[in-house]
Amino acid sequence: MFVVISVLILIVCLFLGLIVLIQNSKGGGLAANFQSQSQIMGVRKTADFLEQASWGLAVGLLVLCFAATAFMPGKNMGDNKGTELNPTKVNTNMPAPQKAPTQAPQPIQQ
Repeated sequence: MFVVISVLILIVCLFLGLIVLIQNSKGGGLAANFQSQSQIMGVRKTADFLEQASWGLAVGLLVLCFAATAFMPGKNMGDNKGTELNPTKVNTNMPAPQKAPTQAPQPIQQ
């Protein structure tokens, strides 16, 4: 699932980059090609569409990033079944640690 969401994030990023490059902040861009008001999508409607598309893609990117975070594989995936992440679980099969015998320091003989 994480791979599918990652691919969708890449596709949305590409479309968002293309939409932003098509727009021109001074009223040009793709909207400048439609000079006639008799067309179905005039200058203002094209700019509105591009702005709405960029906002929609930005919100979609945000939602996909949150979804990718939710489905991100962690260390608890696989054979260990999360025992590494649970510090309160005690392994009872291990023997208790033994103290090393203490010896008195030996006097130096000359």
